[in-house]
Parts: sequence; structure tokens; C-alpha cells
Amino acid sequence: MTAAFETIANGLAEHGYSITDQFLNQAEVDAILSSGSFQAAAENFRKAGVGKQGPRRINEAIRGDYIQWLDKTSSSPAVSTYLNRVEALMQFMNHTLFLSLKDYEIHMTVYPVGSYYKRHLDQFRTDDHRKLSIICYLNEGWKEADGGHLRIYLPDRALDVLPIAGRLVCFRSDQLEHEVLPATRDRLSLTGWILDQFADLKHL
Repeated sequence: MTAAFETIANGLAEHGYSITDQFLNQAEVDAILSSGSFQAAAENFRKAGVGKQGPRRINEAIRGDYIQWLDKTSSSPAVSTYLNRVEALMQFMNHTLFLSLKDYEIHMTVYPVGSYYKRHLDQFRTDDHRKLSIICYLNEGWKEADGGHLRIYLPDRALDVLPIAGRLVCFRSDQLEHEVLPATRDRLSLTGWILDQFADLKHL
């Protein structure tokens, strides 16, 4: 994965984002999907909230996804393959970009048909420890007509990214606003952030 890691590091250094296909190969995507992790997501996952301070708030006018946080110690072998790769990526970023990254937090994410997440920044006003946003898509056979693009707002334009299986999008959490557009199919991903402090999922 060294070549992929180098591409990601160069993209972050030059543009603040990178898009890498085949971060997970087809067999690895298939293994995650066949593990049953995403089965009956609407029933087993929790509705994602907004905000950091105080009680978790559900606001379907802002976002409509369902999430389930991953535990590094109890995830399936298929999911652990991805988490281990993120760990290796984090160490590579520390060596090449000197970011002093320490940990990561990742959840499984399902956007049901027609749901979205309006334009936002991933870094909270009261918590600046999210440094890199990372999204790996698991949508097999995805086409332009299916929608569900990630729209990243660059200084000079908006960039639409198709959520195809195995593709990793990585960008600066503190700099690039983005949104998730509605899709005609359920949209699956492993979504998270690389941090400059150790994660404490109890407070998320």
C-alpha cells in the first residue's frame, strides 16, 4: 500500500484532499459486506445526531444517516483489515507530513434512499482534534445515475465524488466543507476521522 499512501500524502499536501481507488480491493469489500455488519442497518444502527456539546440531537433536516461505531478490539476480521490499513496510513502521514496523529474513530454508515447530509465542516467549534476525514465506500456496481455523491467545496469549485466500492476519500477536517447528496439506493461506507489525540468513544 506504500504507493497508495504516497498518493494520499501528496494530495493532502498539495490540495487538502485525495481520492484513491482500490484502497480496499473487491475481495476485501465483499468480505465486509458478507460479514453481515450492514444487515438491517435501520433497525440495528442508531440515527446519527449533530453537534458535540450536550445531549445528542437528531435533526433530519440536516442529516439522515444511520451509524454504528466500530470497536477495534471486537470488529470482524474483514473490518479489522480496513482498520489496520487506516492505522498504517496514520503512521505514514506522521512520517511524511509530520502531523502528530495519534488515533482514529470510525463508524459504519448507511444513508437510506433519499437521505442526505447538508453542507458542513467535520471539525467542531469546541473540539479541534479531528485532523483528517476518511471515507471508504462499499457500494458495488454504483453508477452516476444512482447519485449519492460526496460534494467537496474547494476554494474555486465544487467537486463531486462518486461513492464506488473500495474508493477512499481523505481530506482536511478543518478546511473543506462538504455534503452528501441523496441517492436512489442505500449508500454504505466506513466513515471516520484521524485525530491528534486518543479517541474516547464514550463521549461521541
